[in-house]
Amino acid sequence: MTMTGSTSPLASLDERMRMIFREIVESYLTTGEPVGSRTLSQTGRVTLSPASIRNTMADLAQLGLLSAPHQSAGRMPTHMGLRLFVDGLLQVGELSTQERRNIEGKVMSSAQSVEDVLSEASSMLSGLAGGAGLVVTPKQEAPLRHIEFVPLSNVETLAVLVFADGTVENRLMPTPAGTLPATLIEAGNYLSARLKGRTLGEARTAIAEELAQQKTALDEAAKSLVTRGLAEWGGSGEDRALIVRGQARLLENVEASEDLERIRLLFDDLERKQELIALMDKARDAEGVRLFIGAENPLFSLSGSSVIVAPYMNSEQQIVGALGVIGPTRLNYARVIPLVDYTARVVGQILDGNRK
Repeated sequence: MTMTGSTSPLASLDERMRMIFREIVESYLTTGEPVGSRTLSQTGRVTLSPASIRNTMADLAQLGLLSAPHQSAGRMPTHMGLRLFVDGLLQVGELSTQERRNIEGKVMSSAQSVEDVLSEASSMLSGLAGGAGLVVTPKQEAPLRHIEFVPLSNVETLAVLVFADGTVENRLMPTPAGTLPATLIEAGNYLSARLKGRTLGEARTAIAEELAQQKTALDEAAKSLVTRGLAEWGGSGEDRALIVRGQARLLENVEASEDLERIRLLFDDLERKQELIALMDKARDAEGVRLFIGAENPLFSLSGSSVIVAPYMNSEQQIVGALGVIGPTRLNYARVIPLVDYTARVVGQILDGNRK
């Protein structure tokens, strides 16, 4: 599991500090409430006087691991404290066989299309994790196998792009003036020869340079068709969608007015979809789950939210998208991290099967 952000070394905490710190964080993640020294002393797990606990809590606060909201006598973990807990003290459990089967069953039951699978995965994560589910749709990076231009009318042409993974995309294009049937064949053959086995991104620059330097025998109509196609297909597969499900769950258990304000800010963050996609794309640089807590990412500096993200891959272990959960910093990390991880693996397998 890959995490982000810098942490204070656990070595700086003695045994007493670790014990009290763990108790405070675990209680906060369960209740969402600050924890006081008297509450800790009454649990039976901390055999110290309230005064000793208060002194230790003060030390932890000085290290930047705890904070005291408003005038409350209790303490709660800071974002830095949560990071330290997750990276060094959290014990992430394994999903049970039944939980795995439930995830597989729910996602597979909607395996009619890529969008259905991803939408169900987002909804399911929201329901299981108690936050909003997020899924970024795949980026089309498969090499091309063939391109063909089909005339529809005097003013409209259909470009058929066949990718190596079997995916077929149809793109409508205006027909350049002076285009003959032979022009369409010529342009299709030209592009197929240069793009075969390469992605659009890999070949686009080279083809553009070849056209600019007049190194082809294409007539003007064919050049126009190829140039327009490359420009319009520049976004083919790049304009990925962000599927968000379960936002209403973020309003559950909201009691204090400041909590409601944080959720309102989070809803604003969720509208900034391109920034969210960019954030989730960071999962592409890692193997396994990534976790962003509160102010670690500028996007959530105001709402103080946590995002747990994992990439999903195809059978060749190429990352094609990402999914995850967003919610308050008191998410049940021990449960949500393995949920996100396993769901990403299931989605990758299903989507890979759909392509074959």
